[in-house]
Amino acid sequence: MADITPDMIKELREKTQAGMLDCKKALIECGGDMEKSVEHLRKKGLASANKRMGREAREGIIASYIHTNSKLGVLLELNCETDFVAKNEDFRELAKEISMQVAASSPLYVDIDEVPAEELEKEKVIYRDQMKDSGKPEQVVEKIVEGKLKKYYAEVCLMEQEYIKDPKLTIRDLVKNRIATYGENISVGRFTRYKIGK
Repeated sequence: MADITPDMIKELREKTQAGMLDCKKALIECGGDMEKSVEHLRKKGLASANKRMGREAREGIIASYIHTNSKLGVLLELNCETDFVAKNEDFRELAKEISMQVAASSPLYVDIDEVPAEELEKEKVIYRDQMKDSGKPEQVVEKIVEGKLKKYYAEVCLMEQEYIKDPKLTIRDLVKNRIATYGENISVGRFTRYKIGK
């Protein structure tokens, strides 16, 4: 078994933001292999990330992003549970990435639960009208409407959007990965997108 040095534990902690004891355990379980230890901690963290998503996040930062032509800007509130995470450079980078997403993709809401009920009803009526003369059975029409609603959410809800730098991930996935890394809840509080002339 490899000797686990304090320097190795420190390096793993810096890479993952996991607790010292968790870092030591991961290094022992992975025979001192740094990359395997990082992966081990991420897997362990992702499993509990879903549980953490419900916890209250009262710390955080306000991030800003101004596009290169200075005609488009975003202010975004990104919350976490502790000041320790809020001051972390990687957390600040995440806030910047999400701000850039807002600038590029122009979402209207943070998450699905913010979409007004009357807005949803309006969309459903439009989708059903589109299918009116299709001759398809009612249950098939309803499935198609649900599919179209999912696409609608992916356009207007930030958390459902494909991440502009990696379309395999949604913004929700991106945030969940960081929850797994830090071991505490992270949530987008709100955002405002400014565009010259609008």
